[in-house]
Amino acid sequence: MYNASNARYRGIFPVVPTTFTASGELDLPSQKRCVDFMIDAGSDGLCILANFSEQFLLSDDEREILTKTILEHVAGRVPVIVTTTHFGTTVCAQRSRRAQDMGAAMLMVMPPYHGATFRVGEPQIYEFYAKLSDAVNIPIMIQDAPAAGTPLSAAFLARMAKEIEHVAYFKIETAGAASKLRELIRLGGDAIEGPWDGEEAITLFPDLDAGATGAMTGGGFPDGIRPIIEAHRMGDRDKAYALYQQWLPLINYENRQGGILTAKSLMAEGGVIACEAPRHPWPEMHPDVRAGLIETAKRLDPLVLRWA
Repeated sequence: MYNASNARYRGIFPVVPTTFTASGELDLPSQKRCVDFMIDAGSDGLCILANFSEQFLLSDDEREILTKTILEHVAGRVPVIVTTTHFGTTVCAQRSRRAQDMGAAMLMVMPPYHGATFRVGEPQIYEFYAKLSDAVNIPIMIQDAPAAGTPLSAAFLARMAKEIEHVAYFKIETAGAASKLRELIRLGGDAIEGPWDGEEAITLFPDLDAGATGAMTGGGFPDGIRPIIEAHRMGDRDKAYALYQQWLPLINYENRQGGILTAKSLMAEGGVIACEAPRHPWPEMHPDVRAGLIETAKRLDPLVLRWA
């Protein structure tokens, strides 16, 4: 029987953006301020090196630097999930073990994929997560996202949760997320320690209704999203709905307009970080989109615009 109270981790675990200088180098002082802001804004935990962290633009050495820098700077204030996705089973396992040894609380890993067409079938995906589990002793979150182009049925996810020791958390970002969460919980029972919401909280309210106990959102306004989750958890759906309705325009701006640069634009506008530029060749946000984002944010007065 599924029991949400058994979860080690729950609440809002936003993705930490990677901060660069205007010339594209890592900006570690800004990175530390970014983390401090996100903790002060009420994050229950953090996730680093995810797609919204521009992880696909980082070298292996930079991943190591960021993991070490952020985990040492967080210093146990909140748990940190480290994304260790890689197509290669051995490489992913090695990355994951290093992240664990540096202090990661959990790993987030997408199924193996590369480019538009390189995929593997369920037997290989199962073996991939089983070997990853054998290499570590912390929870593994499977990221079920369209970017992988890999269908992962609720039945397959539930089977892995039941049979693979450390597979216990699931970030569901596919179409019909609420229905999939319900089916995952029904089939997996108490093996599903953490059914989580993603996609910048655009589906948060129905996903909470479906049983989601965590949300991995963008990092710009956890102070806006956390109260929605808390009100829902306390059984006050009217308050949760009102708050969700209030913040939905900004959530929409991130999910559908500004994308992965949204958090950095908000942080730069508020003086949290020095530069919001992505790393080439990722395009910068259109100035009109940025203007609309900032206008929308100012109507809500999130901490990101005042923290610095």
